[in-house]
Amino acid sequence: MASSLTKDPANTPVAEKTFFGHPRGLATLFMTEMWERFSYYGMRALLVYYLVSGGADAAVGSQGGGLAMTAATATAIYSVYVSMVYLMAMPGGWFGDRVWGARKTVAIAGAVIMLGHLSLALPGQAMFFVGLALVAAGSGLLKANISTMVGHLYDGPDDPRRDGGFTLFYIGINLGAFVAPFVIGTVGKEHNWHAGFALAALGMGLGLVQFLFGTRHLSPKSSVVPNPLSAEERRRVLLRVTGGLLVAAAFYGAVVALGMYTLNWALVPLTLAGLVIPVAVLARIKRDKDLSPTEQSKVNGYIWFFVAAAVFWMIYDQGGSTLSLFADDKTADSVFGFGFSATWYQSLNPLYVMALAPVFAWLWLWLARRNQEPNTIVKFAMGLVLVGASFFVFVIPMGMAGDGGKVSPMWLVSIYMIQTIGELCLSPVGLSVTTKMAPQKYASQMMGVWFLAVTAGDCTTGLLSLAGVDLNGTGVIAMEASLAVLAGVAIYMYRKKVQGLMGDVR
Repeated sequence: MASSLTKDPANTPVAEKTFFGHPRGLATLFMTEMWERFSYYGMRALLVYYLVSGGADAAVGSQGGGLAMTAATATAIYSVYVSMVYLMAMPGGWFGDRVWGARKTVAIAGAVIMLGHLSLALPGQAMFFVGLALVAAGSGLLKANISTMVGHLYDGPDDPRRDGGFTLFYIGINLGAFVAPFVIGTVGKEHNWHAGFALAALGMGLGLVQFLFGTRHLSPKSSVVPNPLSAEERRRVLLRVTGGLLVAAAFYGAVVALGMYTLNWALVPLTLAGLVIPVAVLARIKRDKDLSPTEQSKVNGYIWFFVAAAVFWMIYDQGGSTLSLFADDKTADSVFGFGFSATWYQSLNPLYVMALAPVFAWLWLWLARRNQEPNTIVKFAMGLVLVGASFFVFVIPMGMAGDGGKVSPMWLVSIYMIQTIGELCLSPVGLSVTTKMAPQKYASQMMGVWFLAVTAGDCTTGLLSLAGVDLNGTGVIAMEASLAVLAGVAIYMYRKKVQGLMGDVR
């Protein structure tokens, strides 16, 4: 901790501890998010391997004791799980704004996530799905509110330290994500699945303790409920939620009683919901008669970016499913005689982000000074073409491993790098354009809409898996690559039309 000088009421200089020149509360949020991401990405690195372990799709010689599912079912579960994390960010934001306030919501979310990982640490399929649901719900609650609290630490949008604070916070995210596969991944995959999940629970527990002890350094605004529910609104919400739960309980009770229940009875409705809800939210905003013609035009333009982002995340998030299965089964597990776990590949993306994000920030600034910086549309097109190119590259080692041999780890190292460069072209730009094109009435909700693009992309992957499409096949990989490249070319070809819809946004 560094120190800065402030003045007490008697106008006497007082040394105040800071976190690299930022409010001390940033250290609390940095550590909380770092440990939460450690637990999330550690568990995610294990998820697909645990699901297929003991089944026909497990790698030869891999640890048993998993749920022995097929690769298609494992990919569907993984995709639905990731999509639900992002889908839950919208109700998570609602709880922070209308029920508990950001600080209380994050504390509750941390406890829910920890309980989820502890449930995963217990054997049995039932506890596995309970744990998965708890982690998804808790992650959604936390994700929507912790970034808001970072903003509360500063004196409004014009505080010169604000961007730097969010940069430090972003480093915390990637630091936790980078370390997790080495620790949780190695212990869980190579030694004991449930010990790995227990380590994830420990990580979230450390984050929660850090948050509770450091909460006094946070802004008082983080404890305020900005728009609390009235008594009548609270009653209506409780009635609707209770009614929905009773209907679901009655329906699934009947399915079980009739002996018809299979896993698809849960996965298919969740997958369809993940596709329908984003469309319904955008349609509701689009139909709002309170929007001005300019805002309506911007929403029309934003739909282009939303669809492009959904295609991008559909491919990108297979890094934890399709690419992970290939890493375990078809990729050599040693370099120069040094052996390693297949989970370590999951550390490549956060490593690349930490290394390349400053380079890209400098590059865009350097090009802007020369009036050569690509606009938002071109950056989106670049992101789509790059993620498509990564899967075209993926086709090559898939063909090489077709005879049962194993390929060099450098293939996956290269594929993850290409995808990360695509992410840096599209993801930060998408966050920025969302804030710029959001109608004033939906300024806060539109960030949740951006996360719904991830939900839509992952649910598309899940639906394909449930429909029997082999996402681990060369033909499907080539088809997805072609789709992404065509989407990138299309958005570039229609850039003047999209720019016209965007109005004054560049």
